[in-house]
Amino acid sequence: MATDHRDQAVAALARERVDHRFKGLPPNAEGLTVGELAAERRSLFTGGFTTPVLALSAEALEHNLVAMERYSAAHGLAFAPHGKTSLAPQLFERQLAHGAWGITAAVPTQVRIYRAFGIQRIFLANEVVDAAALHWLAAELDADPDFRFIAYVDSVRGVELMDAALREAGARRPVDVVVELGGGEGARTGARTEAECAAVADAVAATGTLRLVGVAGYEGEVPKPDGERVRAWLRRLTALAADFDAAGRFEDLDEVVVSAGGSAWFDAVADVFAELPTLSRPVLKLLRSGAYVSHDDGHYRHLTPFNRVPEEGELHPAFRLWAQVVSRPEPGQAFLNAGKRDAAYDLDMPEPQLIRSARDATTRPATGLTVTALSDQHAWVSVADDTALEVGDWVALGLSHPCTSFDKWQLIPVAESDGTVTDYIRTFF
Repeated sequence: MATDHRDQAVAALARERVDHRFKGLPPNAEGLTVGELAAERRSLFTGGFTTPVLALSAEALEHNLVAMERYSAAHGLAFAPHGKTSLAPQLFERQLAHGAWGITAAVPTQVRIYRAFGIQRIFLANEVVDAAALHWLAAELDADPDFRFIAYVDSVRGVELMDAALREAGARRPVDVVVELGGGEGARTGARTEAECAAVADAVAATGTLRLVGVAGYEGEVPKPDGERVRAWLRRLTALAADFDAAGRFEDLDEVVVSAGGSAWFDAVADVFAELPTLSRPVLKLLRSGAYVSHDDGHYRHLTPFNRVPEEGELHPAFRLWAQVVSRPEPGQAFLNAGKRDAAYDLDMPEPQLIRSARDATTRPATGLTVTALSDQHAWVSVADDTALEVGDWVALGLSHPCTSFDKWQLIPVAESDGTVTDYIRTFF
């Protein structure tokens, strides 16, 4: 039944009408449904799309989905990719089809989106102390006995607030929680010491509204992370799970949850989780990497663990932002019609990769072009003396940081290598 709900909700996205809300799409597609437009298989370059337009590579998306499915299976890891990267239910559906256990969320609003699209297993990598959100969650859990939900707790006060809100809501099912171990002093969230983790676990045990099911954290927040520091923290996490188990904290469970894993250190997570000693219950070793689905041409290209273990796979950048040269006001300077409203810029500037001639549609490498700054709607491009570039030419930009690329576009064309658009990905930021 849940699968039917998911299928129907995702299928309904194809019935949405194309209009002014969706930038970059062909003006003459106004009024068509998304499904009708996809069926036309228009060319990204000659099918009426307006610049700037962000596209996802059909081939790279499929490659990345398969790569992480294989990696997780090879290392005995369950996989709950972080959905805040894309907030795209169509991609969630594909991730689940490629073996994902469930989808990770960051805030209650995202949980509501996931539930609207029938996601049955959700890991919330944050503590929730919002009473209104907890009232909604209690009703959602009570209404659907097959809905599996897990959230962080990292403080006694947080546990008190959760308990009070859930009791006020009359919750009939306890909310499953994992104690979050912080990455260290100066890191983000999470209890800093094992003693603090134990105090949080004791507070959970004293409630009737929460159930402790494991431990978790995020190794990407370890200060000055390197292989040694990250693995040391991960061993603290697995030792905490073993200590909690030895203390009888998991006696009433069918399985214990141990979770970590962003997109920069999943190899370390795999290595250390493999060392986890046998506990009294089976262990769900849950990896949460999210940026892999689109990868990128900057931050994650440099950080991906596949650089360290190339024999285990690789990821391909799937994003390409096409912008047009709208001004060449002086030698060495050009302006594109894409800026901060269109391209991620919080980690690295967009990277010019290809030039598509407005004269004859030929493409060539964007050698000699460098994006030096972004305005709201313009990219400032430095042009080498020997680089030919004219007003009207299209320039393909590689992007850094998937999370802030997805959230600038509500409907993203999926294009095959020849430019044929086969689908459109709807996001919900």
